[in-house]
Amino acid sequence: MLQTPSAFSPLMAAPADADAHTFLFHGDRLLLREPIGPDGSPALPDAGALGAVGFEARRAQPVGLWQQRYYQAAWTDEEAEAPPGYAWRGLRSLFGVASDEWLGLAGRASQIAGWTRNHRFCGACATPTERVPGERSFRCPHCGLLAYPRISPAMMVLIRKGDSVLLALHANSPTQRFTPLAGFLEAGESVEEAVHREVMEEVGLRVTNLRYFLSQSWPFPHSLMIAYTADYLDGEIRVDPNEIAEARWFGPGDAWPEPVTPISISGMLVDAHRPPGQGRA
Repeated sequence: MLQTPSAFSPLMAAPADADAHTFLFHGDRLLLREPIGPDGSPALPDAGALGAVGFEARRAQPVGLWQQRYYQAAWTDEEAEAPPGYAWRGLRSLFGVASDEWLGLAGRASQIAGWTRNHRFCGACATPTERVPGERSFRCPHCGLLAYPRISPAMMVLIRKGDSVLLALHANSPTQRFTPLAGFLEAGESVEEAVHREVMEEVGLRVTNLRYFLSQSWPFPHSLMIAYTADYLDGEIRVDPNEIAEARWFGPGDAWPEPVTPISISGMLVDAHRPPGQGRA
């Protein structure tokens, strides 16, 4: 599961005389040395590679300490060609290649880099912002607006009906796999309220007996996934075609979706209810 590394310590400022290891992003892609070795920790660029693609030290933001190393996040606007021995890689392309802990650290760095890039100027008056010492925020020196890293909470729910569960093929899914229902929270809404609303909107069902399962940061680009199980109450499946291409019940006698690398809570939630003989136990 993609998660914060064990023994990781977040930092709001760089340690004195630290030898920085830099996650450098261009859009949603990260500069890495190629080929990636088998140890699960892809090599970050050295000083020469950073200079070749336009790295600016003033754009670097502290991420934290892990395995006695200091990590920082930065970004570049330039569509620079990767220097020899390096490549720009999206985080999704590293699933099953990099360790879950390394991906968790890279995901945190990507969100910090994106936040820094998107809040160079005040969203209210367009004045250049300033970093607030001691916390992860930018302040506008003109109007005082504070900007913290954006986190977008989203619910996920696996609906149970006897021995069956409801899985759906989301219309805009990048993987085209059957997964639990999911959706973002609206302003003023609790997670539980969002579960009931999304289930009704997407498949026309009512549910009861909500139970918390797990949560996970999901850096695509800045989601917080909060997963539940729920029991079917009533209704017939009626999909919203703008959101759901297909939804149906999967029981012990059905062919379930193939197991995937358990990098996300979506896969973990399905696997926790997968019948014996249907792939991963």
